[in-house]
Amino acid sequence: MGAVQLESVAAQHAHAKLNVDSLPQGPSLFDGNDTARIDGSKSDEYERFEKGLMQYGCAHYRRRCRIRAPCCNEIFDCRHCHNESKNSIKIDTLRRHELPRHELQQVICSLCGTEQEVRQICINCGVCMGKYFCEVCKLFDDDVSKQQYHCHACGICRIGGRENFFHCSKCGCCYSKVLKNSHACVEGAMHHDCPICFEYLFESRNDVSVLPCGHTIHEKCLKEMKEHCQFACPLCSKSVCDMSKAWERLDAELATLSNSFGSHIVQ
Repeated sequence: MGAVQLESVAAQHAHAKLNVDSLPQGPSLFDGNDTARIDGSKSDEYERFEKGLMQYGCAHYRRRCRIRAPCCNEIFDCRHCHNESKNSIKIDTLRRHELPRHELQQVICSLCGTEQEVRQICINCGVCMGKYFCEVCKLFDDDVSKQQYHCHACGICRIGGRENFFHCSKCGCCYSKVLKNSHACVEGAMHHDCPICFEYLFESRNDVSVLPCGHTIHEKCLKEMKEHCQFACPLCSKSVCDMSKAWERLDAELATLSNSFGSHIVQ
């Protein structure tokens, strides 16, 4: 079998860098499906839209709102901040929990502090709380260079640009179009835990690689495997990369040994 190119999420995104010059000029509101233009000639509207842009948020998102978790009624910058706080090993096992994205109901404007139902524009000060907004995932993000889009088949938002990805119904996930006719389909390939670290891959924020056999694994876990000279898929034992050169070197070494000890008899 010829060499199979491993395609990671990070590599996929490298093919989908945002071209700022190609974006519509003037402020825009992005959601999971469409872009709504704001009239740039209205200075008040423009100022409200831009106010606080990229100045608020956390390590996960740049956004102008915080969330109230319905599960514990506490306020966090985002659901990932909630999950890191409430589902860590420091928390009693009986009290650990996560916040499903679709259950979010209330947000707090970072500029005026008004608590309100999930929406993109603050009902009090009129600021845009997230340049990208998905009503389904309750996702806010001012950093639209990620090229976010909502995949209805996945049921969640992805990054990298809708035009650069396709949804494989058998694998159950969005893959780069580079893999459209070259990847091996595995039923629910992304709906499993990483075979190395056991994190659920479908919603993982870490880069994921699709192996030639079709199984999936975290890119960092795959790299660590290779550093320890492990080149077989942990699930099916097929090679994770082209091993033909390695086999050729091994055959050459064995041939040399055969010539050196050809006249010797092992008893």
